[in-house]
This record gives sequence, C-alpha cells and structure tokens, in this order.
Amino acid sequence: MSKKKNKNNQKKYFQVKKNETIASCLERIKQEGYQPIRRIEKPIFEEVGSKIQPIDRIIQFEAILSKHER
Repeated sequence: MSKKKNKNNQKKYFQVKKNETIASCLERIKQEGYQPIRRIEKPIFEEVGSKIQPIDRIIQFEAILSKHER
C-alpha cells in the first residue's frame, strides 16, 4: 500500500494491493475517513526479446479527507 501525505494531511494515495479487489480498496479508503477523487493506473512492462510487453498494472486512488473528518 502506497501512502503519500501532503503538508496538511488532506490528501493521500492508496494503492490496490495484490489479491485485493477495487471495491475492498475503496472500502478501506472510506474506513480511514477519506473520499476518492481520482483513479490512477500505471502499466508495468517487461522486455521479451526485443519487444516490450505490458504484463500488469498498478491501480492507485488519490483521496482527500471527508468533510466530517477535516
């Protein structure tokens, strides 16, 4: 799980873990008092011979504190 915090702890990044569904990641975000505002997908590539092929992806959510948590 990747977590980055800005200076005032208003924004945080959550990464979908291996063997975790997107729905359970969103529930984890909600339980920590945050609200997702953006989904980020980053591809993971592997070099096979002379070709580069996508093999996986990293899914992250950018989240801010819910209004009642601020």
